This record gives sequence, C-alpha cells and structure tokens, in this order.
Amino acid sequence: MLSVHAAVSPAASKQYDLDIAKLPGGELRRASDGWHAIVPLGGVKHRLWLRELLPRGSTVAVELPLDRNFDIRVRAAHRFWLALERRPLRQPPLALSILARRRLILAMRAADGWLEGNSYRNIALWLFGTPRIPDRGWKTHDLRSRTIRLVKMGLRLIRGGYRALLRHKSKDKHDAS
Repeated sequence: MLSVHAAVSPAASKQYDLDIAKLPGGELRRASDGWHAIVPLGGVKHRLWLRELLPRGSTVAVELPLDRNFDIRVRAAHRFWLALERRPLRQPPLALSILARRRLILAMRAADGWLEGNSYRNIALWLFGTPRIPDRGWKTHDLRSRTIRLVKMGLRLIRGGYRALLRHKSKDKHDAS
C-alpha cells in the first residue's frame, strides 16, 4: 500500500488529473486513519492510503519511508507512476513464480489434510495420486519426506508465516544491518 498525498512542488512538475473518487472500478473508503483507495490504472489495482483526499489537479507525491519494505514500496511506486504515464507495467513487486505458487497451494492442501486428521500417506495420495505412491517402502520414499515438509510449511503459513510472502527475499544472504 502506497501513502499518497498532494505535493508542494514547482509549477514545472507534471500534474495528473487523478480524481480517485470517480475512477471506474475504483474504491474509496474513509477510515479512522484517513482514506483507503483501490485505483485501477494500467490494468492493475493500485492500493493507496491518503491522509486526506487530493485536490483535483494536484501534483501527486508518494511517501517512501526508509524501512525494511522500502524496496517493495519503490517498485510499487514505480508501477503506479508507469500507470499514470500510461506506459507498460512491469512484473508486480511481490510476484511469485508458478512453481512457488504451486508449492504454496500444495502446502495449504497438505496442512488442511493434516488438520482433518489424515496420515501423511493419505495426504500424499490426495496430493500426488495413487500411481506415484508405492505399496512398499513408504517410510523411505521421497514423497513421504516432501509431504511432511509441505504439511510443516502449511502449518507455518497458518500460524502467521504467510506474512513472509509480503517480504522481498533478497538473493544476498548476508544482511547489511
């Protein structure tokens, strides 16, 4: 979610005619902390937070706090700017690969099966199909280990680990802080 407000800027800056309340398909809601808007631009829904509504024709500014989500906000702000400029948008900042999405789906299904009282073998049968599950040697089969890992991952997600999906996973393993 981007924090947006009217900017005090030189007259040379480009001003966007962005009437959030009148955008087709958009949503605007008042809350105790300000205004929350879903702005459909460029085929994407941008989520914005405004302390107060923007005056019509004002210069738009995005607030980017230097915190652990700075990199995500920068990319989201860039996509919002590209949409305002009617330019092609790039991949969403938190887009998951097809394989990562599939793994999350399997993990949630595995956790559901576990919470319903199913054995790892029954969960594996349900997830991967009967032909892939051996009649013998189940205790040492790779799908047993994979099923156990999927159940544990699903349970972590249920217990609040889903928030990690909102964090950018850096390819650089050592932290600069």
